[in-house]
Parts: sequence; structure tokens; C-alpha cells
Amino acid sequence: MSVAALAVLAAAAGCASGGDRPGPPVPSPTGEAAEVCGELYDVLPGEVDGQRRGEIEPETRFAAVWGEPAIELGCGVPRPEVLTPGSEHYNPVSDSVEVNGVSWLLEERGDSHRFTLLGREVFVRVTVPEAYAPEVNALVDLADAVREAVPGKPL
Repeated sequence: MSVAALAVLAAAAGCASGGDRPGPPVPSPTGEAAEVCGELYDVLPGEVDGQRRGEIEPETRFAAVWGEPAIELGCGVPRPEVLTPGSEHYNPVSDSVEVNGVSWLLEERGDSHRFTLLGREVFVRVTVPEAYAPEVNALVDLADAVREAVPGKPL
């Protein structure tokens, strides 16, 4: 499956608890987006694709991890470049998947897949290492939380 490359980097990085490796990129949403992300954080599952939820240091309500290698979630991330008209990598027909009524932009990233929530008020990004292939399975465990906490965005 062909997928356009995405060149968006997230901002700050924390440290994962229990180790020295960098944690996931931690977004910095504000206002209503921060409120939605806080609501999502409260309903995220304890397990994703059979992996237990870990801790992130410093603590944040805008990111979560499961397993090792980590399945990483960031809430309140910027609009993906491939979905931004006028950007160098704009591609309005990028690959997407729907899992349990939730739509995600799909990007293959070498040793992982990155999924960005579509059609909702806040962009949420989930990065799933190839160790969990098929990577889309992680989204099954996140669908209920997303539907509950992240309002749909009218077309």
C-alpha cells in the first residue's frame, strides 16, 4: 500500500519511567483541545493490543504509552502535513482506515505505522511499532475511548 511521507515532528519529549530512553513526543494543546485531551486521558484503556499501560515522566495528560516497544498516543497534535492544503506534502487522498467507527489517517514509517485521528475536533496520533503487526489492531482497543471523549467534527 502506497502512503505519502509525513514530515511533521512533535515538540517536547519526556523520559519514560523505568528507563533512560526518550518518551513519546508530548503535544501542547490549549483551550478546548486540552480539555478534550484530558477527557480522553481519563477513559483510555489499561491495555492496548494486550500491552499494559505505562507511565510517562514527567506526567502528562496529553500522551500515553502501552508495552515495550511502546505503542504511543499523543493528543492535541498538529494537523498532519498531508492534510494541510498548500503544504509540500499535501495529499487529500492519503490512505485511511476505519476501525470500529473511528477513522484514522494511515502512514507507514519504516519500523512502525502512525495513525492520526480523522473527523474529530482534536487530532490524536497513535504510533504502533511493527512488533505488534498487524499494527491496526491497537486501534480496536482505543475506539471506545475516542468515541466517548473526542467529539465528531461535522463535515
